[in-house]
Amino acid sequence: MTTWGESHGEALGVVIDGCPAGLPLSDGDIQIELDRRRPGQSALTSQRKEPDKIAILSGVFEGKTLGTPISLMVENADVISKSYEDIKDTYRPGHADFTYDEKYGVRDYRGGGRASARETVGRVAAGAIAKKILALEGVRTTGFVRQVGDIVAEEVDYDQIEKNPVRCPDAKKACEMARLIEKVRSEGDSIGGVVEVVTSGLPTGLGDPVFHKLDADLAASLMSIGGIRGFEVGMGFEVARRRGSEANDVMYMDDDGRLRFRTNNAGGLLGGISNGEDLVVRIAVKPTSSISKTQETVDRQGSPKELQVKGRHDPCLCPRAVPIAEAMVNLVLVDHLLISRLSRIDSLGSG
Repeated sequence: MTTWGESHGEALGVVIDGCPAGLPLSDGDIQIELDRRRPGQSALTSQRKEPDKIAILSGVFEGKTLGTPISLMVENADVISKSYEDIKDTYRPGHADFTYDEKYGVRDYRGGGRASARETVGRVAAGAIAKKILALEGVRTTGFVRQVGDIVAEEVDYDQIEKNPVRCPDAKKACEMARLIEKVRSEGDSIGGVVEVVTSGLPTGLGDPVFHKLDADLAASLMSIGGIRGFEVGMGFEVARRRGSEANDVMYMDDDGRLRFRTNNAGGLLGGISNGEDLVVRIAVKPTSSISKTQETVDRQGSPKELQVKGRHDPCLCPRAVPIAEAMVNLVLVDHLLISRLSRIDSLGSG
C-alpha cells in the first residue's frame, strides 16, 4: 500500500495493490474502522471534528474487488491552519520539523504535514480490507491499551475495550487512566503508554525466514507509525531477566491431536514463524509532542525561541493508536497469509 496526503491538505488516502478479486467490499466495511480512529470521539482525544467519510475511487465494482489497485480517499473538513502560522519557522520539540527540513529543504508546516498522525487514515482504511480477508480464515485481531504512564491493566476483558474512552480492557484501571490523562492535560502536558495487540485463529506456518520473519515484519510495520518508540512480542524484554527454563513454552498434544503450548511466552512465534497460538505484540507509544507547556527551542536560523504549541492535540495517543496498530498487524498478516499459499506445492490443489 501507499498512503498519500498531508494533515491540512485537501484530502488523504491510500492505494492498495494485491487484494484478491471477488472480495465483497462496501463503504461501511471501511467506515466502521475509520470511525474508531477519528478525532473528537471523547474528551480525552483531539477535538478536531473530522467525519473521515470514506470514498472508494477504484478497484471495486458492483460491491466486489476487481483484483486491480484499490484507491480510497478521505477529505479533510475541519482544518485550522492559522494555528501554525506563528511557528512555521520554529522547530517544535519532539516533532519531525527539523529532520524534514534537513532531508527535503521544504516542508508543510500546517499540522505537521506528512509527519502528522492524520496520515494514518489511509493505514486504517487499508487495514479494514485486510481484516475482511483474514476473517475468511477465522483470524481475529484485537488491540487495547495495556498501560498509560505507570498504570497497567491487570484484567483483560475484551467486552470492556470499547466501553471506555481509553480502550482499556480493565474497567477499574480504565478509570484511573482517564483521570491521569485529564490531569496531565490540565497541566499543559501529555502522557505515553503501551498498546497491546492480540491475534487469535492464526494458522501455523506464517513467516518467511530469515529476513522476513513474521515478528521482523510486524516490528517494521508497527514502528512505522508515528510516535512509536518500542516493539516487543510475547514476553518481550522480560526475557532478559529470565532463565531458559522459565521462558521456554512446553509443548503437549491436546485431545484433538493438535500440538499446543502450555504457556505463550513466545507470543505465538518460533523462528519467526507462527506456531498456532495467539500472536501477542506490544508497542510503546510516546507522549504527544504537541503540548501547551512553554518549551525552549530554536528557529530555522538557530535563534533561541520559547514555544507554546497551539491547536487541538491528543493528551495521550494510546486510545486512537489502537485501531491503527490493529490495521498494521492485519496488513502484515494478510500479506504473509497470501504468501504462505505458495510455500508448499500441496497447498496449490490438484490439477
